[in-house]
Amino acid sequence: MTRLVDRDRSREELERDRWLAPSGGETRLMATARELRRKPIGGLTVEDLRLLIRQDIGLAYLLPLAVEVLWGDPLAEGDMYEGDLLAAVLTRSTKAWTECPELRRDVRLIVSQLADVPPALKREVEEFLAL
Repeated sequence: MTRLVDRDRSREELERDRWLAPSGGETRLMATARELRRKPIGGLTVEDLRLLIRQDIGLAYLLPLAVEVLWGDPLAEGDMYEGDLLAAVLTRSTKAWTECPELRRDVRLIVSQLADVPPALKREVEEFLAL
């Protein structure tokens, strides 16, 4: 599942798939996700990663980037709360982690090194470690 890719390329370029706006309109979340597909993946912010990962969009490209961020700052914060990127990563499906066991090991190590797990993340950490 993990891929080494050119960070100057967008997911739209990497996946060779362009999302068009639906004719019946779209939600703000859908519009944001579509716009982020055009942004070079190396330029995605913590909030961008959090939002897309929560929607299970582009996990093959974005989980490795998120894990890189988490190595540097396990409680990296997007627009929601301290550790919201970690929460997004921890709550991906078992299938996502089966497809990328090396990232799963990295995330397990990251959370095991947290001195104090914020209360908002305790359940997610426990459930992830139980996988």
